[in-house]
Amino acid sequence: MALIRTEKLTLSYENMTVIENLDFEVKSGDYLCIVGENGSGKSTLVKALLGLKKPVGGLIEFGDGLLQKEIGYLPQQTSAQRDFPASVSEVVISGCLNSRGIRPFYSAKERKKASENIKLLGLSDLKNRSYRELSGGQQQRVLLARALCATKKLLLLDEPVTGLDPMVTAEMYELISKINKSGVTVIMVTHDISAAIRYASHILCMREGAEEHFFGTTEEFLKSDMSNFLTGSKRERSAENGDT
Repeated sequence: MALIRTEKLTLSYENMTVIENLDFEVKSGDYLCIVGENGSGKSTLVKALLGLKKPVGGLIEFGDGLLQKEIGYLPQQTSAQRDFPASVSEVVISGCLNSRGIRPFYSAKERKKASENIKLLGLSDLKNRSYRELSGGQQQRVLLARALCATKKLLLLDEPVTGLDPMVTAEMYELISKINKSGVTVIMVTHDISAAIRYASHILCMREGAEEHFFGTTEEFLKSDMSNFLTGSKRERSAENGDT
């Protein structure tokens, strides 16, 4: 049974339709990468999956016991968030806020979960450090640990490697892959087509102003016209910028 399924999903942004008749599904254990041009509706889709935007048409269904509030979400960071004055441990355990409900304190089970995720993400030596003092890569690992505290089933990652250097980016991708292989389903929005092809089991490819989108396995994507369009556009942009 699918964790998330959409049927003829239509979404708008500032009274303009940006996604129309979108069908896709994510099953337990999948690693879905959402790729596409700027303006194709990727961010709007993320908001809809989180319940922050209502569909204009169609539907989003959650299955296999997944609740919308149980999605572990790693958003794109803002400058204000990078300067957040809290310890690593405090940031990580805050991922348990939804499960804590109205209780004034975290339970022993929640503290244990936070401790396990700190260890899993290699943050044990940093747990008492101030979050604002960490490097960009360290901060992203902290936020990933936080997202894991919010879920047992599904991570939703919005451009998780933006602004990171190549070595840290590679480490981040490997961590996400490791988490996926442990049984956590991953949905990742990315501009990095090569990473999507390398790591994803499925790809959802979106185009600005297009009613038709591609959804399928990575192997099917590589054989599709959409793959040629995206990789061709990437080569053209590199040439325009003088890249080699």
